[in-house]
Amino acid sequence: MELLFLGTNAGVPTLQRNVTSVALRLFEERRSFWLFDCGEATQHQILRSSLKLSKLEKIFITHLHGDHLFGLPGLLASRNNQGGTSPLTVYGPRGIKEFLDTTMRLSQSRVDYVLEVVEHDGGIIFEDKGFIVESQLLEHRIDSYGYRVTEKDRIGSLNLPLLESHGIRPGPMYGKLKSGESIELENGTIIRPEDVLGQPKKGRIITILGDTRPCPAVVTLAKGADMLVHEATFLHEMVETAYEYYHSTATQAANAAQDAQAKRLVLTHFSSRYKDLEQLGQLLDEAKEIFPNTMLAEEFHILPIERIQ
Repeated sequence: MELLFLGTNAGVPTLQRNVTSVALRLFEERRSFWLFDCGEATQHQILRSSLKLSKLEKIFITHLHGDHLFGLPGLLASRNNQGGTSPLTVYGPRGIKEFLDTTMRLSQSRVDYVLEVVEHDGGIIFEDKGFIVESQLLEHRIDSYGYRVTEKDRIGSLNLPLLESHGIRPGPMYGKLKSGESIELENGTIIRPEDVLGQPKKGRIITILGDTRPCPAVVTLAKGADMLVHEATFLHEMVETAYEYYHSTATQAANAAQDAQAKRLVLTHFSSRYKDLEQLGQLLDEAKEIFPNTMLAEEFHILPIERIQ
């Protein structure tokens, strides 16, 4: 499980950075990746990365401002032309379906794969045996949502030497033990799952927020997260501007991470006024004064999401 940032700028692209999009690479867990937001030219950024549109499984849109959305129709059409045949689901606020229906119809874009568009008002929007995705409304000029992705706990590894000592070879009995069933050997010995399974592997939590002012939903979504991706549009010296435009400062992002007891904070969605690493470093320094385990999102940098106990 890894994050790959495809765009880290706010509002408009610059020569240094594209507008917002981040991929959650789930190649080990699902042989696919998920996309959070899809600003203009996201498909170009994907071409410059190791990602393949044919492996894209889900897209989560935080809100309907153009810097988070305008790349979506083109990306969906290109996926059709690049071997994408598996179903794809787009989740987003109310209005996302009308936007896609209209742009795809008027541009006569052809999509041969199954495309499902799910509008939501928050809550649990997806769950299967491996993951839960929850969403809550944030505080922005239009409806903007944050997403909390929770990987479900996985069973521990089998103690292979112990199983071999009982004469148990790989096969159906392994499957029964992993599914929680006890097994009986020919000599009458009962082997229980808890006898041969290690400690469960704790699932990881990733919180990816849309644009927002500080609000209670930020802390709720980020509670105990292994990684929190939070906008830091401005330095705190511009806190009044941030409030006026419904954004957050680096200080406010750090406060949220601290209040939520998150384990790592990644800053993104930088104002185009911060053009170079030295200026971005001021945002980082400001946040690290409050929350030391903070880093800046860098485009095309792969960020592993580690199991931090």
